[in-house]
Order: sequence, then structure tokens, then C-alpha cells
Amino acid sequence: MIARVLVPMDDSEMAGRALRYALEVFPGAKVTVLHVSGGPSPMMGEATEIALSDDPEGVADDHAEDALDRARAVASECDAEIQTEVRVGHPARTILDRAEAFDGVVLGSHSGGLMDRLFVGNVAETVVRGSPVPVTVVQ
Repeated sequence: MIARVLVPMDDSEMAGRALRYALEVFPGAKVTVLHVSGGPSPMMGEATEIALSDDPEGVADDHAEDALDRARAVASECDAEIQTEVRVGHPARTILDRAEAFDGVVLGSHSGGLMDRLFVGNVAETVVRGSPVPVTVVQ
């Protein structure tokens, strides 16, 4: 039985679909939406900004705000409650580290544009290959 679901979320349409899927398929589960800030990106802009900040957690929270607002809107549309969490790090590694505390992970098949995929790699594929719990990939 799936009682605790982790839904990694960025600001992509696929992440929104993954959250909606998790809320519909696992209606009684405790759903935690995870946003990972500071991961690899072209020119390392976000990671550098967080690292050089006097308030790294505050900057990470600022970067997560749009994605988490979107997650809350999806949850509201589904008449569901979610927990939210912001972490700093490499997205795939951070998701895999957090996955151990859940019964399953639901994530979008891809996010970002071509440049993000070239620099960052395929987070979904890495999570599927390394997850200690079942993973559902939503297209």
C-alpha cells in the first residue's frame, strides 16, 4: 500500500501532471512535493547565487516559490492537501536521498528545455534506475 508519496516538482508542465496523477491515483496518501534548488544549470547561475548568498535557504525558497505555488493550486483543484519541502543540491541525487522515506515517487518524464537536458541530464531516468522505492513516471 502506498501511504507516502514523494512528488519532485519544478515549474514544468510535466511536474504539474505528475502531481495531479499522484493526487488522483493515491487519494489517501500523504503527498510531499519536493523542489530542489541549486542544481546544475547552464552557467551555474542558480547554484552560484545560492552559494554566495548570506541567506542560502531564503534564496532557495525564493527559487522554489513559483513551483510550490503551482503545486498548491493543483492540490486545491483536486481538493487535497500536500506538504512542501525545499532542498538545495543536485536534483536526481536529492530526490534519491529523500525517496528512502517514502513508499513511492511520482515524477514528470522530463522538464526544462533542450539546454537544461543537455547540461543536467535526464533526472527521471536517474531516479528510475537508482530509486529504493517504486517510481511512476508521468508523461
